[in-house]
Amino acid sequence: MINWHKKYVDNVLKSWGISNYQAMWISFLKGLIIGGTIIYYLFSF
Repeated sequence: MINWHKKYVDNVLKSWGISNYQAMWISFLKGLIIGGTIIYYLFSF
């Protein structure tokens, strides 16, 4: 399962034309946005 996932991610990154480093930054920023949204809604009510 892990090897399948690694191959799948590599194929997607190649088809989108982005590097592993760029994918890590995208994931980090996505986590900040989702985390910030969750915190906002938890503490705004």
